[in-house]
Amino acid sequence: MEIGIEHVTKRYGAHEALRDITVRISEGMFGLLGPNGAGKTTLLSILATLRRPTSGHVFIGSLDISQPRQRKAVRSLLGYLPQDFGLYPDLTGRELLDYMGLLKGLYDRSERRRQIEALCEAVNLTSDANRKIGTYSGGMKRRLGIAQALLGNPRVLIVDEPTVGLDPEERIRLRMLLARLAEERIIILSTHVVEDISHICEHLAVLDQGTLTFNGQTRQLIEAATGHTWQFLAPPDYIPPTDLSVISTLPQQHGILYHVIGPQPHGPVQAIQSLTPGLEDGYVWLRQQTKRRQA
Repeated sequence: MEIGIEHVTKRYGAHEALRDITVRISEGMFGLLGPNGAGKTTLLSILATLRRPTSGHVFIGSLDISQPRQRKAVRSLLGYLPQDFGLYPDLTGRELLDYMGLLKGLYDRSERRRQIEALCEAVNLTSDANRKIGTYSGGMKRRLGIAQALLGNPRVLIVDEPTVGLDPEERIRLRMLLARLAEERIIILSTHVVEDISHICEHLAVLDQGTLTFNGQTRQLIEAATGHTWQFLAPPDYIPPTDLSVISTLPQQHGILYHVIGPQPHGPVQAIQSLTPGLEDGYVWLRQQTKRRQA
C-alpha cells in the first residue's frame, strides 16, 4: 500500500499553513521533520481525516480521503496518536483500551480482549495494564497511546511528536518499538527531534513554514552537508560569523571547540577539520539554504 499526497494546500484565512505539498509514502518508517510551526501537525490531521485540505488530494491506497463515501473506509485503515493524547487518569490501561476498542467498532468481546492482550505485550505494558493511568510515567502513557492507535490492526499508523518529555531510555525504547511495528505497515513519525528520525527512518520529508524543502532518502540529506561541516578551536571571546550555524561548543583547556555548518571557517581559529556529517548537520545545512532562498 502507498499514501499519495498530491498538491495539498491548507489555508486558514490569509495564513497558508501548507503550500502545494506532494509526497509519496510507502510501507515502513517515514519521517516528517521540521521546526515547531512548520505545518507538520496540520498535514497529519489531514492524513487522519480530521481536517480537509483547501486544495489537493490525499490517497491512501486507492481511497481518496476528500470523498465523503470513501472517508469512512479510510478511517478503518488508520491509527493515530496525536501530540496531545487525552487519557483518563482514573481508568486502568486495560480499561482505556477496552473503551477505545468499542469506539473503533470492535464489538466482539473475545476479539477485543485478544487484541488488547496482544498489544499490551507488544508495547511492554502487560504487567502494568491494571494500574491506573494516573500512575504511569510519560513513556508508559505514550506506549499506551500507541497501543490504542493499533487497535483494529491499522495499515497506517500516524504518530505526532511521540518522544516529547521522555527521558533518554524511554525515547530509545519507543523508537525501537516503532521500528518493529513498521515491518508490516506504514508508520509516519512527525517530530522536531532530529535524533528520533536519524535512527529509524530511511525516508523523510522536511517542512519549513508550510513548504516542502526536502523529500527523499535520509542519507541524501546527510550527504548534502558533506564539505560544509567543520570543527575548530577558537579563543573564548570568538564570535562566529552569521554564515556559520553552531551545532555545539565544548570548552577546552586552550579555547572552545566548535562544531559548525557553513563555509570553511576563517579568522582567529585553529585546528580546522572537515567532519563527516550526521542528519542534524544535513538538516541545519538545509535550513541554511532555505533561509538564503527566502531572503
